[in-house]
Amino acid sequence: MRRGRGLETVLVKAGVCRSWEDPGGCRSPQSHVAGPRSSRSRSPRPGPSRLNVRAAGPRVGVARTAMGSLFRSETMCLAQLFLQAGTAYECLSALGEKGLVQFRDNVSSFQRKFVGEVKRCEELERILAYLVQEINRADITLPEGEASPPAPPLKQVLEMQEQLQKLEVELREVTKNKEKLRKNLLELIEYTHMLRVTKAFVRRSVEFEPTYEEFLPLENDSLLDYSCMQRLGAKLGFVSGLINQGKVEAFEKMLWRVCKGYTIVTYAELEVIKWYVFLISFWGEQIGHKVKKICDCYHCHVYPYPNTAEERAEIQEGLNTRIQDLYTVLHKTEDYLRQVLCKAAESVYSRIIQVKKMKAIYHMLNMCSFDVTNKCLIAEVWCPEADLHDLRRALEEGSRESSSTIPSFMNTIPTKETPPTLIRTNKFTEGFQNIVDAYGVGSYREVNPAVFTIITFPFLFAVMFGDFGHGFVMFLFALLLVLNENHPRLSQSQEIMRMFFNGRYILLLMGLFSVYTGLIYNDCFSKSVNIFGSRWNVSAMFSSSHTPAEHKKMVLWNVSTVRHSRVLQLDPSIPGVFRGPYPLGIDPIWNLATNRLTFLNSFKMKMSVILGISHMTFGVILGIFNHLHFRKKFTIYLVSIPELLFMLCIFGYLVFMIIYKWLAYSAETSRVAPSILIEFINMFLFPANETNGLYQGQEHVQRLLLVVTALSVPVLFLGKPLFLLWLHNGRSCFGVSRSGYTLVRKDSKEEVSLLGSQDIEEGNNAIEDACREVTCEEFSFGEALMTQLSDVLWAMLMRVGLRVDTTYGVLLLLPVIALFAVLTIFILLIMEGLSAFLHAIRLHWVEFQNKFYTGAGTKFVPFSFRLLTSKFSDDMA
Repeated sequence: MRRGRGLETVLVKAGVCRSWEDPGGCRSPQSHVAGPRSSRSRSPRPGPSRLNVRAAGPRVGVARTAMGSLFRSETMCLAQLFLQAGTAYECLSALGEKGLVQFRDNVSSFQRKFVGEVKRCEELERILAYLVQEINRADITLPEGEASPPAPPLKQVLEMQEQLQKLEVELREVTKNKEKLRKNLLELIEYTHMLRVTKAFVRRSVEFEPTYEEFLPLENDSLLDYSCMQRLGAKLGFVSGLINQGKVEAFEKMLWRVCKGYTIVTYAELEVIKWYVFLISFWGEQIGHKVKKICDCYHCHVYPYPNTAEERAEIQEGLNTRIQDLYTVLHKTEDYLRQVLCKAAESVYSRIIQVKKMKAIYHMLNMCSFDVTNKCLIAEVWCPEADLHDLRRALEEGSRESSSTIPSFMNTIPTKETPPTLIRTNKFTEGFQNIVDAYGVGSYREVNPAVFTIITFPFLFAVMFGDFGHGFVMFLFALLLVLNENHPRLSQSQEIMRMFFNGRYILLLMGLFSVYTGLIYNDCFSKSVNIFGSRWNVSAMFSSSHTPAEHKKMVLWNVSTVRHSRVLQLDPSIPGVFRGPYPLGIDPIWNLATNRLTFLNSFKMKMSVILGISHMTFGVILGIFNHLHFRKKFTIYLVSIPELLFMLCIFGYLVFMIIYKWLAYSAETSRVAPSILIEFINMFLFPANETNGLYQGQEHVQRLLLVVTALSVPVLFLGKPLFLLWLHNGRSCFGVSRSGYTLVRKDSKEEVSLLGSQDIEEGNNAIEDACREVTCEEFSFGEALMTQLSDVLWAMLMRVGLRVDTTYGVLLLLPVIALFAVLTIFILLIMEGLSAFLHAIRLHWVEFQNKFYTGAGTKFVPFSFRLLTSKFSDDMA
């Protein structure tokens, strides 16, 4: 088992791990006779095959699948592949294209011979990732091919590596030059803006010559006047540049504190970028050094400031010329870079896929061991027996492609290890199989619940969700996803939408079954629909329609009764009031009754009891098929049969009473019909007073059932543990000994070690699960909650909008309908749909699968290239 997990880890790194899936429909493998070397086949069992056709149907692409691949996992065998050193690469390439085998890792980390090749593939992946990054940065569309290219031949690997390395060096050099040109261009543009903005900061006299002969009054002169500074004999200096907008305030404070006020800072904001142009005036060289250091600390872009107007004009002219030249050179560099990237984009898809395949092949080769001569690689693989012929043909193809004179071959070997579990699925059955696998991957060759979950899961969901309108909306949404399933945006959408897309067929069946149960409940957006007309006649309750003799026997209505009674009761025993059952579902008149919830809850509770007991009993029966297959007949006698007797004698008898009461009593005799609940309680209490009962001899039948139930409980608790203890002691304990049987089963020690918990708990769980299923809280509570929420939405929104007069009703009805639709989708369809979905999962995992499904296997993870296309999309993102 640890080797299997190690293989899975390596495959994930290689990017080719996947669950077994056949998008176009599964082939029909034959079921082989037990034993890895046997190639004789036998026809599948007729019963399960018919079940497969009914569950999936021929229209979903699984009609060709044999029942052995869906009812039970595929028969696996352990094989050894003998690969010649010169053909191993081509053989594994052919195996990866077909995805037939799962490799076993039998080699230690120090014995792997192809580590260098794996590192070379990783280096090629790094180069290709850099190419994809540069192509995406240049806004070039990456063409994704439809067909997956094969792994590159060994002769082309070195050539491809040289081309990619040369392309990377060229791209890095051109990109570096382009970035340097852009940086120079940005500096020149900033310098130009700085000269334009600082032109008005300082007034200079071009023709001024400094004189120190005469000192004029300083009160009327500006401190920034250059002539005034010269007369003071001070040396005035300037520092100009650009600073980020967020650093202006801190920059100004730092200048004031360090220079002690001997600087004057002037700012102006640029409109093009979020930077500020500054001009700092200072006196003295020491302050000038401090100012320059502060500018460096705040990462300011400092540019030289011209002293005269002629120098400014000369610098401005030179900058404009250099900017034009840089624009020309930059455009040519970008055009050349785009040409190189466009040429690289044409082959980058195939290169990525080829490198991934090559890396995956070398990962698998690292799991192979060399023989004594180091000329042959030996690999151990798990392979379905039905695919052994395809495996041999793949090895022949690989040998033929490498032009080797010595072909590679395979040989099956016997093993006692438990093989991995392989259940072939397609796009329809995959979603239901994922629900089962979320509970646990099935043990090897045990009954697969997915074939039954295809019908039972959406049906039990619909029992709790049942509404014609809501189910039809869900069906239309799922149908839209199914019709557009080939659209690339759906398969590559966000996580929530991708989750809906992957379960589109589950949603389709859930919506379809919800439409059916909605017709049975007669619920369409919480309102009843009168399609066939009610079978209850109100006019028959009036006294005017009956003879005087009937007035004395029946409680009829008159005008006074109708006017003064708040609640009127229809009596089905009166002729003409009840004219037979409604053709389909619940009669719409119950939507007007005050005891509507009481009637519907009683009906749904009885229906839930019948469905729950049937579902659990079916799970126990499937467990018998498992015990027969694994040759554990003692479990049938000591666990399955007592469990069936316990369930059927108590809860099966309850189902019998429900159906018998429906058939034996009519509307006229409903008043004298006994209560099922009272009769069921009296079955255990043995009341002293005799009751009428449902049928003759009911008391004797119930006592017999209780005796059988009482006898099955100790068998459930102690039967299997004592039997395993007898096997463990060589069948000589309890005073009983049988000669000739001294061999103890290998797995009996493991089973005996669990006597204190597993087997005794198994009987206890059978009783607890049966009691818990009979309550059927999921069915009744889920449907009641749906009904109540639908009624609240209708009463608070639609009824208010429909009662407004015609003047404003039309204007008010449109937003009311929109709000009703939004709340219906988000509250009823999504939230309550999720609640019903979770309840249906619990019913399948705990109440159904727990009866026969162990779920302790490991999934078959073949070496396959089929997921590389989606991996390429992830790389581009």
